[in-house]
Amino acid sequence: MRLEVAADKVGERLDWILSHPLGSRARAQRLIAAGQVTVDGEIAAKSSKPAAGSVIEINENDLREIASDEGEPAAFQIAYEDDSLLVVDKPAGVVVHPARGHSSGTLVQALAGRAGGGDDPERPGIVHRLDRDTSGLLVVARDEATHRALRAAMSEREITREYLALVNGRPTARTGTIDAPIGRDRRNRTKVSLDTDRPRSAVTHFEIEETLPESTLLRVTLDTGRTHQIRAHLEAIGLPVVGDQTYGEGPAYGLSRQFLHAARLRFQHPTTRAEVDVVSPLPVDLALALEAAGDSR
Repeated sequence: MRLEVAADKVGERLDWILSHPLGSRARAQRLIAAGQVTVDGEIAAKSSKPAAGSVIEINENDLREIASDEGEPAAFQIAYEDDSLLVVDKPAGVVVHPARGHSSGTLVQALAGRAGGGDDPERPGIVHRLDRDTSGLLVVARDEATHRALRAAMSEREITREYLALVNGRPTARTGTIDAPIGRDRRNRTKVSLDTDRPRSAVTHFEIEETLPESTLLRVTLDTGRTHQIRAHLEAIGLPVVGDQTYGEGPAYGLSRQFLHAARLRFQHPTTRAEVDVVSPLPVDLALALEAAGDSR
């Protein structure tokens, strides 16, 4: 990995500069302590403060060695990639970034050296996130300018995010909009709901994709991106997501997680202005559950 120090990084310690592209400050410090980081060809200390234009280099073999020491890397596929950004297809079970109870094996750590931008060194390049047990697509920036542009596009609702959700029951109309503020639930702090002391605006649109004997496959799009928004909104209108153990009735149709998949991302590329339109097919577990739901009587 080769990185040129930008002018806005002047005065920052080397370990902080590397914490963004490497996914964590701890990983940067391990590499520096092992003598595997050079600045302008010289082995550097973690407290050194490189000048603007200095070249930081880490051997790719050293990066892989550190990654293997940290445990099994998170699995993922790249659905789209260029010099500015990536669209990642995340499987269920993978946490996007380090958090309480999930200090390793995250997507951010697996993307070390390939993502960047943003104010949080623990979440380099992350523009939006998916729950651990939600599969599908998310866009990740590779530099600060792209991260700013994508965050602005997200705020202006210029990034289309489509999900497929299998729900118990059937809507009363083929399309609908749920416009209801949500926040941390007053009684159950592991959930978000409409019953909250700190509501934040949240808008979810849905349309029927397929009707089944006891359930309905919905295509869902978001205006906002609150934590657990789709799951909480659908529960609020009596259509809990199949397999959801927090907002629904738990395991069904052979599933060990909720039937929620980020199936499509569409947006204007912040650099080329070309349309990026990426689709992810249903994973095997959801495809089999959908088949089982169709056979139920």
